[in-house]
Amino acid sequence: MPDRLGEFERIERFFKPLSASLAGALELTDDAGVIAPAAGQDIVVTSDALVEGVHYLSGERPDRLARKALRVNLSDLAAMGARPLAYTLAMALPPAIGDDWLAAFAGGLADDQRHFAIGLLGGDSVSTPGPLMLCITAIGTVARGRELRRAGAGAGDRIYVSGTLGDGALGLRAARGELVGLPSAEVEALAARYHLPEPRLALGHALAGVATAAIDVSDGLVGDLGHVCAASGLGARVEAARVPLSPAGRHAVRDEPALGPVALAGGDDYELLFTAPPDAEARLADLARELGVPLTLIGEMTASGGVVVLDESGRPVPGLAGWTHT
Repeated sequence: MPDRLGEFERIERFFKPLSASLAGALELTDDAGVIAPAAGQDIVVTSDALVEGVHYLSGERPDRLARKALRVNLSDLAAMGARPLAYTLAMALPPAIGDDWLAAFAGGLADDQRHFAIGLLGGDSVSTPGPLMLCITAIGTVARGRELRRAGAGAGDRIYVSGTLGDGALGLRAARGELVGLPSAEVEALAARYHLPEPRLALGHALAGVATAAIDVSDGLVGDLGHVCAASGLGARVEAARVPLSPAGRHAVRDEPALGPVALAGGDDYELLFTAPPDAEARLADLARELGVPLTLIGEMTASGGVVVLDESGRPVPGLAGWTHT
């Protein structure tokens, strides 16, 4: 069994330095932290857990795992139009996790804290026979009444996505060594999208007052758009040919056509899916240029009917569903 410090020594060595930027963290010496939002700001809170073998592959590098655990939560803040402020971390650690692993894990968190201007507010750690479980709660702020919601879309609103879709699910296959026909550079590019998503924080913040509804694509386009439809009391029509794929994603689907539905139903992309009225098209084009983030029109909200995906012939594509939590 590897060496591992006790809980309080572990906090002192690995996690107290991560709280230094937040006065409200109280140097992790109290039972809770303190947050004082600026005037006119609301607090946005989200929480996601990652379990080894369920949400990530066993043997994942600890620094990269730390960054992914933080980023999937920041993606939820982005979908609400919020700016990140702080986070808490709860860990259930099996015996195989030692101090070297924790040092690398804390280093990954430190890297992304600097990148996203966020700090550790507190948390907890316990022992478990396994598997490893991480739970981050991310806290952000948004101008009062300006948060993006899943509810709010209107019939006739256009449906947009940022970036490219399908890379997360294809990246999982790449990380497992299943995309043997692709060039190594494309395999690595897809695996990187799975291991280290990019939360669209600047875009989410900029969409306040432009988008009518938003969600991040964590469970797949069809499933997450279904959440928007349910919250807004509407249906949606999507043109499959418009859904944007990366060059590596297109190559993978061209080599193995059965992977085609991955862009529509695969998860782990953490791009933003949002709706906006038709007259927002010019503003969205400006935002795409300003932020350097591609925004693609893929469909339209309808008065009813659930999520319908149309192929190039205009016929519904059957059997599509997003990833569900069990």
